[in-house]
Amino acid sequence: MNNEKNITLLNGLIETSRDGVEGFKKCAEDAHDPQLKIYFQDRAKSCEEAVRTLSVEVRQYGGEPDKSGTTKGALHRVWIDFKTALTNKDNLAVLEECERAEDVALAAYEDALKEELPETLRSLITQQLEGVKRNHDRVRQLRDEAENSPTKA
Repeated sequence: MNNEKNITLLNGLIETSRDGVEGFKKCAEDAHDPQLKIYFQDRAKSCEEAVRTLSVEVRQYGGEPDKSGTTKGALHRVWIDFKTALTNKDNLAVLEECERAEDVALAAYEDALKEELPETLRSLITQQLEGVKRNHDRVRQLRDEAENSPTKA
């Protein structure tokens, strides 16, 4: 894979991570539970760190890091607003939408690893994929707990 392809791949992951930052911030705003708010804020910071790390890599390959997220991510945040408005910002609805967004992030990182990559880049993406998996699994666990809660927080 040449530098241009590496830059394009990395910028795609930056867009996905920026979507994660904004999505987690939106979920933090919409969640009722204070612990969920803190969790989502922490995850937003983690995604910001991923953006910084990926941006350094883009520069090392001679490129300019992407400065925005995706249109799809922006539309998803609008959908979160709409759905949570209908459900009175129900924690379960927020978690369900957060899980959908994490599904997209997971697929983006898995797709990136299908490409031919320099070993150092493969290692970085694999490390970040592990963080995405942890986010996804934790959000799913929280969603399951909210779903099974007698109060349906």
